[in-house]
Amino acid sequence: MKLFGSSGIRGLANVEITPALAQRLGAALATIHEGGTVVVGRDARTTGEMLVAALASGIASCGAETKLVGLLPTPVIAWLTRELGADAGVAVSASHNPPEYNGLKVFNSRGMSLIEKEQGKVEVKMEKEEFDLAPWDGVGSTEELDASWMYVDALAEAIHLEREWKVACDLFCGATSTVASAVFDAVGLKATMINAYPDGHFPAGNPEPTAESLERLGKFMRASGAEVGFGFDGDGDRMMALDEKGSVLSPDRLLAAYAAYEVERNGGGVVVTNVGTSMCVEDMVEAAGGSVIRVRVGDAYVTEAMADRGAVFGGEPVGAWIHPGVHMCPDGILSALKLLEALEARSQTLSEFVSDVTEYLIISSKLECPNARKGPTMKALSKEYGKAFKGVKSVNRVDGVRLELEDGWTLIRASGTEPLIRITVEGRDGDSAKSLMERSRVLVSRIMEA
Repeated sequence: MKLFGSSGIRGLANVEITPALAQRLGAALATIHEGGTVVVGRDARTTGEMLVAALASGIASCGAETKLVGLLPTPVIAWLTRELGADAGVAVSASHNPPEYNGLKVFNSRGMSLIEKEQGKVEVKMEKEEFDLAPWDGVGSTEELDASWMYVDALAEAIHLEREWKVACDLFCGATSTVASAVFDAVGLKATMINAYPDGHFPAGNPEPTAESLERLGKFMRASGAEVGFGFDGDGDRMMALDEKGSVLSPDRLLAAYAAYEVERNGGGVVVTNVGTSMCVEDMVEAAGGSVIRVRVGDAYVTEAMADRGAVFGGEPVGAWIHPGVHMCPDGILSALKLLEALEARSQTLSEFVSDVTEYLIISSKLECPNARKGPTMKALSKEYGKAFKGVKSVNRVDGVRLELEDGWTLIRASGTEPLIRITVEGRDGDSAKSLMERSRVLVSRIMEA
């Protein structure tokens, strides 16, 4: 893929992600679907309206109808694509990236991120500009819809909570600000929310919930006596959780605990995650009677494998969880509510919920690498890893190079959205993890300098 990365098309707004690019995408989607309907929404970024207008123009130029659903979380846009019977959907968003970025995330009629085959068809149309332009009296129309209530009602039916939880949320001035309060009210929760207004300059800081950025929510929780906390990223497809002490939980351990809960609840089943997730997921899921499939990093690959294998749950440790019983897009708000359901079912606090999950040390790092050098670097790495690592038990090349060793594993992969080589290691103890990281960094640096 030249345009599509691991999470749609993303880059600097008005530099890489331009109105011209958005218009071509709109025309390509309308051409592929021979008209039809495309749902278009956006997050809070200041460049969103500009790109939405260009998308709608391209869609109309090839005779398709555009349903503009406004400023909404990405999962709501994906859900509406399916519920409104549209042929495709586009969320104009750069998710957790800084405000100068924007992106175009495309969904098929099922509300799922496009798989590679579908992405390829779109890219060919865009590159060759093979658009079926409509005659003057056949161009499409654009309709604005206030449809967020449909999503709110759907979650009110899907979620069943028996008690009143004292919840606190940090919305990071992102897209969840438009629906989070309504959803929590609809399921009977009175959540207290901070940074709960949409602002594309992100005055509350980069819209990515991390251990560091969620410290303010933890302080707020301790002051207010909240039982559980949730942080949502800029477009609402990720959720990070804080326990009753206001402490941020390991996203890998939380994913493992919830995956095991879903397997137990379903009497077995498949869980899908990516190659960079902790081995504690296998520990928990297999003990619960299920199995784990690992795929490339990116929700498109996770959801594709989930659909193919009928998985009961899937997710990535960045907080992107997919609940197939509701829809097939990572959804932060839905995940928060599903987690509360699990805590009720187990009669546990959040810290108790993850207490059985072994915590291995995971270390992540990144090295700058121009996009043009990514391919040659990874190709050389695939052949030369033996110079740095002895006793490799297995090699997984589904996404980068993942080496299984006696004392842990290392994953080295090219970023799908930035000019970086990312390294993730997990060791059975601290010394093993540090050694794996040092050897990985030295190996990649030596290859890039050659």
